[in-house]
Amino acid sequence: MAAVSLRLGDLVWGKLGRYPPWPGKIVNPPKDLKKPRGKKCFFVKFFGTEDHAWIKVEQLKPYHPHKEEMIKINKGKRFQQAVDAVEEFLRKTKGKDQASSHNSNEEKNRRNSSEERGKQSAGEEKRNASLSEGKLKKGTGEGKKRVSSVSSERGSKSPLKRAQDQSPRKRGRPPKDEKDLTIPESSTVKRVMTGTVAGFKWPPSVSEPVKDSDPHFHHFLLSQTEKMVPAVCYQAITKKLKVCEEETGSTSIQAADSTAVNGSITPTDKKIGFLGLGLMGSGIVSNLLKMGHTVTVWNRTAEKCDLFIQEGARLGRTPAEVVSTCDITFACVSDPKAAKDLVLGPSGVLQGIRPGKCYVDMSTVDADTVTELAQVIVSRGGRFLEAPVSGNQQLSNDGMLVILAAGDRGLYEDCSSCFQAMGKTSFFLGEVGNAAKMMLIVNMVQGSFMATIAEGLTLAQVTGQSQQTLLDILNQGQLASIFLDQKCQNILQGNFKPDFYLKYIQKDLRLAIALGDSVNHPTPMAAAANEVYKRAKALDQSDNDMSAVYRAYIH
Repeated sequence: MAAVSLRLGDLVWGKLGRYPPWPGKIVNPPKDLKKPRGKKCFFVKFFGTEDHAWIKVEQLKPYHPHKEEMIKINKGKRFQQAVDAVEEFLRKTKGKDQASSHNSNEEKNRRNSSEERGKQSAGEEKRNASLSEGKLKKGTGEGKKRVSSVSSERGSKSPLKRAQDQSPRKRGRPPKDEKDLTIPESSTVKRVMTGTVAGFKWPPSVSEPVKDSDPHFHHFLLSQTEKMVPAVCYQAITKKLKVCEEETGSTSIQAADSTAVNGSITPTDKKIGFLGLGLMGSGIVSNLLKMGHTVTVWNRTAEKCDLFIQEGARLGRTPAEVVSTCDITFACVSDPKAAKDLVLGPSGVLQGIRPGKCYVDMSTVDADTVTELAQVIVSRGGRFLEAPVSGNQQLSNDGMLVILAAGDRGLYEDCSSCFQAMGKTSFFLGEVGNAAKMMLIVNMVQGSFMATIAEGLTLAQVTGQSQQTLLDILNQGQLASIFLDQKCQNILQGNFKPDFYLKYIQKDLRLAIALGDSVNHPTPMAAAANEVYKRAKALDQSDNDMSAVYRAYIH
């Protein structure tokens, strides 16, 4: 986008990463949020969402001149809702301006009318005074004295009366202040921000007294807003986060909103290691470095480390070396076998573990595998946390992953700044194994849904229905989501560049089915979806995106 002349309060189209241009308004950033170095940028609050971000000038266009152009190229439901929010905002702003102008004219008319009444009142009093004076001349001395006294009283009251007559009537309610002109909140956020959250004022004052009102929060922040305001007080945290403690004793901490990009956070002073630079790991490491963490990296294919070395990371020669030189080491690899080999293999993680060393496994594996790894790490005096992530490559790059953690609660808290850098939300689920089980269930649902989408699109095609029309209908209904839209677009465009490898979603379905078997719970839908993915793998689609399962239906 070409550079334009913009100022505070302007409505704009903002382009962020791979996302389409989105309508927003240039606003003042929170006072504690530093402006990024480098090219000129503005802080933009986007309509129809709770997203806000620093956007470079060249990625901005004024709203009105480009409105028709943007509407033509973007047809999604959420996009249309955002445009509707802009128009509603403009209508309200125009209505308030007209009301303000009307009130001003009405006030002017009232003043003129009041002044006219004052003049008439003064003239009437003058005539009455003249008549009284004439009567006094005809009266006796005693009468003069009495009337003079009365006249004096009347004279003393007249100025007060005139002042009352001339004072303007009570004004109507003044026009609402600027806070009423803020961008409307999305309906989702309105639902979340009820009860105690409704009183939250963004950004909170950093001078408010600290109250440790809930022991579950301790000192760390996990929402995107807290990434931007590191000194936020506990009261604000309580209002921004929803805490649910289940009977099992596990605690989930969920952010009430999220932003499009990470703001400034206070990185931990601990040395961080990271093992595995695949689709997910690469985005995670990039965000850790951006947020100021000291990171040492290792990857089985060493060439993948080069980019991160250029960004300031250090290079570890082996997993054992990384663990021995770092305080907390994260790992994100493909499957249970890779996770075990990384820990138990030659020059593996276990060889670098000493008392106090911390290991966080972010791989999506089964509960038995993660329990075994936890036991061997702890047996050497180490600390262990499992923290698989829900998301894809794009969400990893954007620092918008959902982190499911279980194990050492103290280590979970020590990882807070890292989790802030890589994700929008973090859940602590209790003992080791819980996060693995939950992650498999989440991916089972996602994988089954993807197979159903592919099945629906192929059925539409063979029955002579438009696949694009099917997508438009779905996007207008209850199933509408970014996931649905993106995966359908992949299929319609024949673009299966991996955002989440098909082979990995099939692996997760297989592990979820085994989890069901272990507790004698039926998983027929997942089993059916798994067979379709297995066929897609047989058609050489393993290294494509999961949406390539579509090809299993057309061959």
